Amino acid sequence: MMGRFLTLATPREPRPRIDLIFFNAGGGHRASAAGLKSILEQQQRPWDVQTINLREVLEPIDFIRKVTRVRVEDFYNRMLRYGLTIGTGPMLRVVQSLIRRMHVQATAMLQRYWIDNPPDLVVSVIPNFNREIFEGLRSADEILSRPPTPVVTILTDLADYPPHFWMERQEQYLICGTEAAMNQALSMGHRKDRVFRTSGMIVRPEFYNRAPVPRAEERVSLGLDPDLPTGLVMFGGYGSRQMLTVARRVAAAGLKTQLIFMCGHNRQLGERIAELKLPFPFRIEGFSDDIPHFMQLADYFVGKPGPGSISEALVMGLPVVVERNSWTMVQERFNTDWIVENQLGVVLHSFAEVAAGILPMLDADRLASFREHVRAINNRAIFEIPEILARLLASRPPPHAPARFGVRPSSLSA
Repeated sequence: MMGRFLTLATPREPRPRIDLIFFNAGGGHRASAAGLKSILEQQQRPWDVQTINLREVLEPIDFIRKVTRVRVEDFYNRMLRYGLTIGTGPMLRVVQSLIRRMHVQATAMLQRYWIDNPPDLVVSVIPNFNREIFEGLRSADEILSRPPTPVVTILTDLADYPPHFWMERQEQYLICGTEAAMNQALSMGHRKDRVFRTSGMIVRPEFYNRAPVPRAEERVSLGLDPDLPTGLVMFGGYGSRQMLTVARRVAAAGLKTQLIFMCGHNRQLGERIAELKLPFPFRIEGFSDDIPHFMQLADYFVGKPGPGSISEALVMGLPVVVERNSWTMVQERFNTDWIVENQLGVVLHSFAEVAAGILPMLDADRLASFREHVRAINNRAIFEIPEILARLLASRPPPHAPARFGVRPSSLSA
């Protein structure tokens, strides 16, 4: 009688868990987290990537909600929506002092979360809370008798706004998208082998390797002139009253250009622009998931100097027209210096002067010069960062405990 052999399946090694920490304040941090998660999935990295909304972990100590019944993220986003950005420097310091007051509680809550859900790597794309993230994780590691879990902060601003904004004096890794940010990290005392320089900010994968579009036909389909220089005017997901200023000033100057107004969720803004009876061709768009398509139809970008919108425009080959004044958020003011230094566009004191900012974009030689400098940036950060994370994971000892219970990872599609 022939014997039977029982074949036992070899248990699979658990995939390394990466916790990607974001929040919804401003939208750029969420977009960076979504972009990074997307490229990791496209590359089929053998990792378990969990997106964690820090607000959900720390909601019990949301000091803004306790006072106003409005979540801190929603409070911040309403401030941006209505353009209430003057005095953001002092306001930021007040917020940071409140964060310091709840430091012990926040650290304890993060410690409990990571005791219940031990990661192999933690990646933060948010400012202000990186000390709490680091200390909460280190405390959890000690309780679990685990080797120190690597902590990575990816700056989604072109530079830090010290103190205690992006960078802290702690044994962690930093990923910086500009020479200025890298120098800030090194000057603070971070070791050179813990600071990584990428070629720019995270920009979602769909902005890269786009198939060419028949621009003339696409413009005509939108009611635009096929050959007229075209500007894309965009101020975030809810637009801005500044777009009305842009429309009026371009009309008054009689510039030979046309504009695509991306009004996002702000239907009323689109209606007000339409009521202006502008003398030049224009298109009003609501919220769109395909911003790259509209950028392909444009020759230049007009908007606020946020790192995300600037970086998207540059990846799509568009020079930019932005403003800098007391209403510009303090962490975004460096961006305007960077634009001027790299000759990537025009920085105005006010969009009341927007016609003067657009005028160089209508000169063939000036536009060609801007485009040459834009191409030189060649931001490939979204493809560089996965390689950095892979190196950090490979250098860490393998122990990994299964997740138990706690706050569920957040869906970026929610």
